[in-house]
Amino acid sequence: QVQLAESEGGLVQPGGSLGLSCAASGLTFSSYAMGWFRQAPGKGREFVAAIGRSGISTTYADSVKGRFTISRDNAKNTVYLQMNSVKPEDTAVYYCAASRNIGIVEVTTEYSYWGQGTQVTVSS
Repeated sequence: QVQLAESEGGLVQPGGSLGLSCAASGLTFSSYAMGWFRQAPGKGREFVAAIGRSGISTTYADSVKGRFTISRDNAKNTVYLQMNSVKPEDTAVYYCAASRNIGIVEVTTEYSYWGQGTQVTVSS
């Protein structure tokens, strides 16, 4: 049974930093591209960042480029999202997801497995 478990999010002040992790089990982690998505209240789920199987290739949504960093540790079956210089508009439930695509994918339909999500709130 595949499980993706995000770390606890939390409340962070604007301009601050927060790191998320997502531990995967029940799959061959290095065979999956990984992604982070988010969903704000009243909005659809949107792409945040993705990383290829080896960790060399990454891509980001324009809204987070230069502020967020995605990385992975295949030895630990874990993908990370480091969020810096956060803004109130980054407030959302954040989800990690796994895709069998060879390349990096940004669309939700290409992801087979999803975590439960973790709340991140940016507020003073």
